[in-house]
Formats: sequence, structure tokens, C-alpha cells
Amino acid sequence: MSINLAKGQRIDLTKTNPGLTKVIVGLGWDTNRYHGGYDFDLDASAFLADANNRVIHDEDFIFYNNLVHSSGAVKHTGDNRTGEGEGDDEQIKIDFSKVPSHVERIAITVTIHEAEARNQNFGQVSNAFVRVVDEETNREILRFDLGEDFSVETAVVVCELYRHNGDWKFNAIGSGFAGGLAALCRNFGLEV
Repeated sequence: MSINLAKGQRIDLTKTNPGLTKVIVGLGWDTNRYHGGYDFDLDASAFLADANNRVIHDEDFIFYNNLVHSSGAVKHTGDNRTGEGEGDDEQIKIDFSKVPSHVERIAITVTIHEAEARNQNFGQVSNAFVRVVDEETNREILRFDLGEDFSVETAVVVCELYRHNGDWKFNAIGSGFAGGLAALCRNFGLEV
């Protein structure tokens, strides 16, 4: 049975699910309340960060132009440009057994492509969620619904998966940023 989390909650992934090595992080959203003439293009990304929450190598940033980490640990399944339909709009697959030793946290984010030019923000996005699924059994382990807490933000750190005493845990973050993908990259120590 899936566990529904609230913002700020942390939950163990691998200790309470023995043998869990491969997960699918599914992200979904709907857009409504918007009539500006442009479609929304939301993009999921993963920042593979060290203990100080810094991305050391450019290749440790997984997004629509760098879909697969060289280790094979993190794979983005591809950009969904419309977000239409039920279920996950984008997915990021993680194999915990292949995550490089310098990576302590994997931050999962969603940004709005060209948000400023299109006058778009997360206040116009609803029903946003993240869920973690056991890739082997297709069983949903947990779900975090982001709620409607956003107004002017153009980027959101949805959650992070992090190492703790040899196990992997999940942190429901739901923290918004103005400045889109560039602001997120700077936050994680990447040059833009």
C-alpha cells in the first residue's frame, strides 16, 4: 500500500523495502487557469549532489539535454511537452546500486520551460505530484501531492532521495524558486 506524505516528511526507502534497488520517480501535473496563448512545457530534472548539496560534475545534472548519467544510475525517460493525460507526465529511473560514491543526494525538480517569456508560473499548475515506484514489482511505495502552495515560482524542488547510514531515504520538499532552471542550477553550484 502506498504511503501519502506531507511537505517536510521523510521516509525510509531501502530499509523498510529490503532488496529495493531500482525505483521510478514519476512526476505529474495539470495546467489550467491559463489563457496566455502558450502551451505549458514542464520539465523534470535530477541534480546528483554531494553532502554539501553541490553538483560536482556537469554530467551529474540529468535533464532533457542529458538524459542518462554515465554510471547508468539515473535515467530520464524523456521530455513530455504537454503534460496531458492521466498518470506520470515524466519519469526518472534510479538504480541505487549504481549511484557514484560522491553522490549523497538526488534532488528531483520541475521547472517551466521559458516561463518568464511566456508569463507562466506554478500558480497556474495544479494536481502536481511525485510518486516512487518499485521498478521490479511496479508497486507504488509512496506519493507526495504538492498542493497549491505556489504563486510566482517557476521552479520547484519536489523531493530528494538521500543516503543515510547506508540506506536511501525520501524527503518531501516542495520548495519553490523564482528564476527557473538557471536559479536551480546556481543553487546546486552549477555555472549557467
